[in-house]
Amino acid sequence: MQTSAINTPRLATNSAFSVESRNGRPDFELAAALQKVSPQQQAKAQKTATDFEAMFLNSMFAQMTSGLKGEGPFGDTPGTGVWRSMLTEQYSKNFAKAGGVGVASDVYRTLILQQAKTIRTA
Repeated sequence: MQTSAINTPRLATNSAFSVESRNGRPDFELAAALQKVSPQQQAKAQKTATDFEAMFLNSMFAQMTSGLKGEGPFGDTPGTGVWRSMLTEQYSKNFAKAGGVGVASDVYRTLILQQAKTIRTA
């Protein structure tokens, strides 16, 4: 039984924003665009993409838990809805920070390509 792969903690990396993979192939267009965009703008685009994915996931989690009634530590009290919304917000932020579902990498790519195009035409 292989437990080492299961129990090994996964380190959070920026692999979602990797140049090497676009459908399993090198993304030369993104690599060229990254040469034109400053590191500060790249960091800003990365944060924006991750925040967007967190917002998307929060919406998904909110829909997923909208039908739940009377469960959790607060039971069926008026505070349950507030508590659940804060919980889903934290879940979504942590999911996005850990790599998410792939939305952030496409948003990042689009932002970088648009910024590189703006720099070229300016």
